[in-house]
Amino acid sequence: MKRLLFIVLIASFILPTIAAAETWSNVPLIDKMCVDKVKADPDKHETSCLLACSKGGYGVLTAEGTWIKFDKKGNEEALKALKATKKTDGIRVTVTGEKEGDMIKVSTLAID
Repeated sequence: MKRLLFIVLIASFILPTIAAAETWSNVPLIDKMCVDKVKADPDKHETSCLLACSKGGYGVLTAEGTWIKFDKKGNEEALKALKATKKTDGIRVTVTGEKEGDMIKVSTLAID
């Protein structure tokens, strides 16, 4: 009985963590300042603009047209990736993390 209780207790801590992680694949990376301007054609958004508008923060544009902002770590990872890329526009990323309200708590971010 104690063993079963122990297993249930451990599972109750592990399963919510596993279930909460999500992945957004091949989604446009957009800065907060340009969301409305580039929503219609996000692949024309230039990397130089993403870099220039970094202070407003970053997020992804979902297939449904919703922009989801990043947490502090996500903003730092996005800026680092942008500085390292040779792409001049059409920045798409794969992001893993936990969605909390209108924000993604980013675990990993990579430019596709």
